[in-house]
Amino acid sequence: MGSDLYNNLIRYFITHLKGLKEQSDTLQDEALLRYYAAEWDRYTTGANYINRLFTYLNRHWVKRERDEGRKGVYPVYTLALVQWKSNFFLHVQSKNGKLANAILRLIERQRNGETIDQGLVKKVVDSFVSLGLDDADINKASLDVYREHLETPFLEATAKYYQQESEAFLAESSVSDYLKKAEERLREEEDRVDRYLNTETRKELVAQCERVLIRQHSELMWDSFQSLLDYDKDEDLQRMYALLSRIIEGLEPLRKKFEEHVKKAGLTAVSKLVGEGTEGVDGLDSKAYVDALLEVHRKNSETVTRSFRGEAGFVASLDKACREFVNRNAATGTSTTKSPELLAKHADMLLRKNNKMAEEEDLEGALNRVMVLFKYIEDKDVFQTFYTTKLSKRLIHGVSASDESEASMISKLKEACGFEYTNKLQRMFTDMSLSKDLTDQFKERMQQNHDDMDINFSIMVLGTNFWPLNAPNNDFIIPPEILPTYDRFSKYYQTKHSGRKLTWLWNYSKNELRTNYLNQKYILMTSSYQMAVLLQYNKHDTLSLEELITATAISKDILTQVLSLLVKAKILINEETDQYDLNPNFKSKKIRVNLNQPIKAEVKAESSEVLKTVDEDRKYVIQATIVRIMKARKTMKNQPLIQEVISQISQRFAPKIPDIKKAIDTLLEKEYIERVDGTRDTFAYVA
Repeated sequence: MGSDLYNNLIRYFITHLKGLKEQSDTLQDEALLRYYAAEWDRYTTGANYINRLFTYLNRHWVKRERDEGRKGVYPVYTLALVQWKSNFFLHVQSKNGKLANAILRLIERQRNGETIDQGLVKKVVDSFVSLGLDDADINKASLDVYREHLETPFLEATAKYYQQESEAFLAESSVSDYLKKAEERLREEEDRVDRYLNTETRKELVAQCERVLIRQHSELMWDSFQSLLDYDKDEDLQRMYALLSRIIEGLEPLRKKFEEHVKKAGLTAVSKLVGEGTEGVDGLDSKAYVDALLEVHRKNSETVTRSFRGEAGFVASLDKACREFVNRNAATGTSTTKSPELLAKHADMLLRKNNKMAEEEDLEGALNRVMVLFKYIEDKDVFQTFYTTKLSKRLIHGVSASDESEASMISKLKEACGFEYTNKLQRMFTDMSLSKDLTDQFKERMQQNHDDMDINFSIMVLGTNFWPLNAPNNDFIIPPEILPTYDRFSKYYQTKHSGRKLTWLWNYSKNELRTNYLNQKYILMTSSYQMAVLLQYNKHDTLSLEELITATAISKDILTQVLSLLVKAKILINEETDQYDLNPNFKSKKIRVNLNQPIKAEVKAESSEVLKTVDEDRKYVIQATIVRIMKARKTMKNQPLIQEVISQISQRFAPKIPDIKKAIDTLLEKEYIERVDGTRDTFAYVA
């Protein structure tokens, strides 16, 4: 009974569909789609009713048949779809994919800018999906019909369409215009999936479009990238980045070109600066140099953020290029120490009291910009040594813009390089505050002992290990006017710290003298050497160079420079060779006259002194690193040891291989390490 009923149903469906087949044979394109969609609606609605009508059949006979393994028996609604597929759908499709082609032609018309009935397309496409049948589980949707009959031809047609369009477009238009077009087309295709295709098509469709629209024209895009950079075409760069980031290895050529572009911009900026200067590299203004480097970084950093969405690869290219031009450019030549020196000078200028920027502009921002370049400096130890030297002078002469700014800069350096890097700098501040307390305690003691000092006196006691200061290498006779104070303090200090030795740095000391021999009283701000010379004129009006050497014990070459400064300031008159008279007619617009100018010899010596210190320090750093590595590893071959040393030290400076080899030899001599017997290139740690 169930079998007869089931077979009659099949015959009923076939008879109904035969009429549809005949009707559809005469139809084409949109007319065919409309007919198909309308009949599909009627048919599926009717099939639904019949399915409900035959609920009993489905529940008992169909179920039993399927349970017994007859997979060709279906519930009534599914049977209706199976019959539609085999007796109508496949018949229409058999004529050169007539139904699918009608859909593809509509889609092409839409791509060409015409308006189409998207609802109609969606209805027909949905029927392709509904006709899919999973034999293993008939309740599960299957996309096999959709894939075979629509998706595959659709993807082929898409590739062909965009291949022709993109080639024709590029033959007549610029790459910039093509980028807009490609972006637009990709958006349209993704939108198409949302409107009337199955979502499973998205991935394949996008991949096909990316291949045809981007991959096949990537060479052309890479070639035009440079001109977009040169002319700052931000929007085009953003588009190019967005498109090429979709394909594998699409961005790599751009990153390389961008790195070259930034490097070239940096080198050009410095060459221009050096070319404009009249005094060549030596007279290069540190502010102009730092500003030029920062401007290149700022501009290209903005490009990375804005056009390349801060992508890590472009950030790395920017960093690599900056590291290159910051350390090696027209100003540095072959020297690796010039950039850190100029950056330290610039930082010194920012942190000084007389710096206009401290008042006008945001000093904190300026220090942050110094740190931007500091990140790229290879020889950070050179910067550290120059910075320490400059800081010591700011502190000794009391010309720091503010303690807050100094502390802020130190904390930035500490964050970048660790505690060890800034340890000395922090100790210098500690010494300054201890010295202030010491001066106050000493004054208090003197008042208690009734040693009323007729001299205002303040002292700085600075730790030899932390301050880059050199003791004077010439003798100095302490003038009797300050000798009592000198003796009192020395004794006082010894009672407080019996084991410590004080070395007096007269070359850094400052004094103020009051004139009593002129109608107008002036205060002269002098160095200790100038004070020692001028105090001689309390007893004499004229003195020869030899007499002054005898009286002060200052070496001849330094004394002549001291005297020439005093003559230039018109305090002394030098009318006869090596004879110096006190000028009774000295006049100045200012009551406080600063005579304490740096001596040329000191300025020149500073740079070479710093570099000498750096070289010494490096030797010990390399040796200490080798010992640390060998202690951990016990034995190690020569080449891996050298590589490990380079990787550990490169944060501070770029060590040279000959220096590492020299350090290994030194440690072999000192017996910290030894060669392993029977080998030439393996070392062992000596415990």
